Amino acid sequence: MNKYKLVLIRHGQSLWNKEKKFCGWTDIDLSEQGFAEAHKAGQILKKEGYAFDLAYSSVLKRAIDTLKIVLDEMGENSVPVNYSWRLNERHYGALQGLKHEDMEKQFSVEQVKLWRRSFRTRPPLLTKDDPRYPGNDPKYKDIPESDLPMGESLEDTIARVLPYWNEEILPRIKEGKKMIIAASGNSLRALCKYLDKIGEQEIVSLEIKTGTPLIYELNEETLEPLKHYYLE
Repeated sequence: MNKYKLVLIRHGQSLWNKEKKFCGWTDIDLSEQGFAEAHKAGQILKKEGYAFDLAYSSVLKRAIDTLKIVLDEMGENSVPVNYSWRLNERHYGALQGLKHEDMEKQFSVEQVKLWRRSFRTRPPLLTKDDPRYPGNDPKYKDIPESDLPMGESLEDTIARVLPYWNEEILPRIKEGKKMIIAASGNSLRALCKYLDKIGEQEIVSLEIKTGTPLIYELNEETLEPLKHYYLE
């Protein structure tokens, strides 16, 4: 059976992953472990013979840096990279910058799990006068105000990721382009939910490993997943 291979990679561990803080659209650097994970991912992809025609990344530097390190390790420095805010992490609204543990004490373990893992539950939302509002960041100056989130559920994240997938990424796959997508845990969970038709209850337990290439093999005719697996 003819098939396409698509490589997804969640950025390496960030400083706020390490500190167990809600990160969302906050532009946080990779941790020492995160840099090491990215280097290892590039080495594994090179060893396994992967090469890319095209790459995609969110506009968050933890994804950008992860992708750059991976491509450098592979000797693939000339690969064109497309950056899109639509691949950004889920926006955690007013939770951004707060520790999971502190929120569990203030609300409950169950509530924090809902905020982090569920399909429809949104976090407490930002207001436009909050410094964390994306409209205050020059990176997003060309995005319509109506598209800038105050906080997102996974369902909301899917709604912004899928147009980019369908309009930009999928046509390139159909052209036979070999590609890698570097993004964050929830933007990749959103994509995996769509590709694998994962139910709303089942998606709660899906965790994407940091800095580890996730390979999807897609049917060349239907573009449906045949299987997926990590390279470790």
